[in-house]
Amino acid sequence: MMQHIVVFPILFPLFSALLLLLPPCGKSVKARRFASVGLAAISLIINICLLSHVLDIGTLTYAIGNWQAPFGIVLHADLLAVTLTCLASFLSLCCIVYSCAGDDAKGSFFHPLVHFLLMGVCGAFLTGDLFNLFVFFEVLLIASYSLLMHAADKHNTRGALHYVILNLVGSAIFLIALGTMYGVLGSLNIQDVAARISQLTNDDVSLAKIGGSLLLIVFALKAALLPLHMWLPNTYSNAMPVVAALFAIMTKVGVYSIIRVYNSIFSPGSGPLGAMGQDVLWFAALATIVVGTIGVLASKDLRKLVANLIVVSAGTLIALVSLQQMQATAAAIYYLIHSTLVCAALFLCVDLIASQRGKVADRITTGRPVKQGLLIGVVFFAAALAVIGMPPLSGFVGKIWILKATYQQGDYALFWPIYLVASLLILVGVTRAGSIVFWQNTSKDIDKIDVKPIHKFKVWAVYILAGVSPFMVIFAKPITDFCLQAAMQIHQNPAVTQLTGGL
Repeated sequence: MMQHIVVFPILFPLFSALLLLLPPCGKSVKARRFASVGLAAISLIINICLLSHVLDIGTLTYAIGNWQAPFGIVLHADLLAVTLTCLASFLSLCCIVYSCAGDDAKGSFFHPLVHFLLMGVCGAFLTGDLFNLFVFFEVLLIASYSLLMHAADKHNTRGALHYVILNLVGSAIFLIALGTMYGVLGSLNIQDVAARISQLTNDDVSLAKIGGSLLLIVFALKAALLPLHMWLPNTYSNAMPVVAALFAIMTKVGVYSIIRVYNSIFSPGSGPLGAMGQDVLWFAALATIVVGTIGVLASKDLRKLVANLIVVSAGTLIALVSLQQMQATAAAIYYLIHSTLVCAALFLCVDLIASQRGKVADRITTGRPVKQGLLIGVVFFAAALAVIGMPPLSGFVGKIWILKATYQQGDYALFWPIYLVASLLILVGVTRAGSIVFWQNTSKDIDKIDVKPIHKFKVWAVYILAGVSPFMVIFAKPITDFCLQAAMQIHQNPAVTQLTGGL
């Protein structure tokens, strides 16, 4: 059974989604919730088992149906890919638990769509083929389109329309890029393409460069890199908070794709196409940090603020990835895990704040006080400190590692001022928003405010997500060692254990 475990993180969410559409789960809300939580927990366990397996025997390549590359569908499981599938499964489980307090009943098919989304995300992380990366992109995008419309009003519809149009354009560009790459190289298997691309000559080099540039444009769109980031703040802030929290992993699919393609196909040893677009990615990433920071300061509501924090995190990650150095990639992996979970916790925390402020909701203005201010305020300020990078939480460890990695590569002269000033301004923006929401109130008599207590499922989900940050500090040494090991696999491309199966 263990030789086929590579495919389980994709197949199990698919079967889970189908099961949730059938009786009794399809008709009973309680049965659907119980089954969805249980199935999401099993998905997480499967991914943890796969991670343990990869740690024991090394990187795995699985040829489905025993059809070898470049003709068959190949899955590639290294430490980075499996870590991200674990991250996606954990985030999905927390969001499903949170939604069981009532958010899932505000629209149709929430639970099956979450599992379909998880299937697409895990497939994108595990695929070893560019065309199948496109296929899994489409799977997760179709699920995300429907989730954006969950409990929709006209604002959700407008934001979802922009998201759909941009991603349809991105999908068209992706297909053009794949056609160009296949026409030149005769393969779309990532390892195969990486081996062939250095052998190109004359006009083939130019064609491959066009195809590679189009690929980077598509991945930059998915990662919300400037100037292709403008869809994210409106889309995430208009979606239901539990959906926005789940989407915190979506931009990481784009970042991961750049890491995978950039460090294999366009690695420094790829001949004339080595390190292609490095300067463009570097300066675009720095500009994304600046624009995201301005967005944080200009935000008039908390959901828009958190959405812009995701833009800042995307810029930080791409800046590290563009360096194509092991230390920078390791720092990016640590920061990716931290930022995904902390931003998801902030989205859910903002939902709790909005539920207790009446018509003011999550707007950054004076209004009705938060009745359960201590319960919500603790997690909000803890997550805010983490996302800003203040000690003693995981954001501080990530920030120090990022500064160290850029200093070692000699790229600190431009990066440090931008990154540190951005951190200071984000500190100002987040603390200003928190102080207005929690302390500047129109009514002081909290006891007279009639607000429904927060459901225990929501409290558990938010505190679990936020609790990962101190956990990443307590176990910083083994986690950073793990990130270094994952980065080493990416940059050194060690020997791969080949597994074949009959699935």
